[in-house]
Amino acid sequence: MQAIKYKIITFLIRYLVIAFAIMVIQHYIKGISINGFFTAIKVALVMGFLNAFVKPVIKFISIPFTIITMGLFLLAINVIMVYLTEACVPGFKVNGFIAPLIFSFLVALTSWLAGMIIS
Repeated sequence: MQAIKYKIITFLIRYLVIAFAIMVIQHYIKGISINGFFTAIKVALVMGFLNAFVKPVIKFISIPFTIITMGLFLLAINVIMVYLTEACVPGFKVNGFIAPLIFSFLVALTSWLAGMIIS
């Protein structure tokens, strides 16, 4: 029972840290706009869901493009994930290609660091 509580608490802390980082990141990247902290929490959760369940399917389907572009198409997939998140979360706006690319990289880095520190 204690292990389940620990996992739930670490999950919540991790996503709160990611949501806070999303709020900070959006101030430094033009082209990313978030209405508030609650929206940032939704963005973190939706991006986590999309990256866990949708991204592997898209990566599998796009293997020929990934091979032809020598892996560069994976960057486009990251941008697609951010735009899919925008479509699912009201109050989250994205413009351009470079802004969501940098945003996805920084959120992934934050998620990795939060996982390393919290776990």
